Amino acid sequence: MKKLSIMILLATVCALVAPSAGAQVGKRWYINAGWQFNATPGNPYSESAQGWGAYAEGGYYFLPRIAVGLFASYNTNNEYVPRQTYVFDGGALNTDMYHSLYQIPFGAALRYRFTWTKFEPYVEAKLGANYADQYSWFASAAVYDKNWGFYASPEVGFTWHPFNRSNFGFQFALYYSYATNRSAAFGVDGINNCGFKLGLSF
Repeated sequence: MKKLSIMILLATVCALVAPSAGAQVGKRWYINAGWQFNATPGNPYSESAQGWGAYAEGGYYFLPRIAVGLFASYNTNNEYVPRQTYVFDGGALNTDMYHSLYQIPFGAALRYRFTWTKFEPYVEAKLGANYADQYSWFASAAVYDKNWGFYASPEVGFTWHPFNRSNFGFQFALYYSYATNRSAAFGVDGINNCGFKLGLSF
């Protein structure tokens, strides 16, 4: 009976150690950075899709498949507004202009990778804050508003490490995000974002 108990204990230890040993095939941390293409669907202030963005993120796999980390990104979306007349107290203005929406989301991330080989597909959830500027650029002047909001984003993607004995690789990801930023002056009541990321993995 004692031998049977020892065998069961050894089998349990082996079962628990095996995933950790297998995890050494892949690294226990990740660093990704690169270019981001962002769209703002349904945004009445600046509804556009443009590639004026960048991102950086990093984290640690405290379990073979599950990592926690930090992220930050930057996006700019511009929309041209044709010439029209704006009437206000004391006068009127006839002009065209650009609407510019700047966003800097940052916060914490939880990532799950399906494998830890050269090709690593993953899903990720991000939570944090979103700082945003809304600028209206006229020919000789500008008006703006600044605000903060809560930020949440699901993401799906993969990293690919094509070289042996090297952590260098490539990343591709698709994402959606929502930020609670509000601006009464510009009619912003929350900001939807979606897009893709192309970057390097280290």
